[in-house]
Amino acid sequence: MSPTRLSFEVDERFEAAAHEWGEARMMEFEEALETKAEQALLEVEHLVAGAHEVEFEVDGTTVRHYPTDELREFLERQAGATGLEPSEVLKLHVDLFARVFLDDDEERPPDAPPT
Repeated sequence: MSPTRLSFEVDERFEAAAHEWGEARMMEFEEALETKAEQALLEVEHLVAGAHEVEFEVDGTTVRHYPTDELREFLERQAGATGLEPSEVLKLHVDLFARVFLDDDEERPPDAPPT
C-alpha cells in the first residue's frame, strides 16, 4: 500500500445510504458507515487495481483511505485533468457506490429485470 493518505467527508447521500444499511441490519450508524465506506472503497480499488482489500479509517463522517499505488496514480491523473484534488476525485468515485448492496427493489423501474 502507498503511504499516501487521502481524506474526504461523506455527503448526505452517502450518510443516508449508511443509515438505510444500518437500519436494515440493526447496526449502529458508525458501524454501518464504516461498512458502506469499505464496500465503496473496495469497489473502486478493485476496478482500478484489482485489489481485494482496502486500508482505511472512519472518524465521524471523515474517511481516510490509503490507496494502492495504482489507484493513487489513477486519481492523480484524473485530478490533473479536472483541476480537482485527488481526494475530491476519490470522493466522487466512492459516492457512485454509496447505494451498492442496498435493497432498492421498490425504487426499480417496473420493467427492470429481476435481480
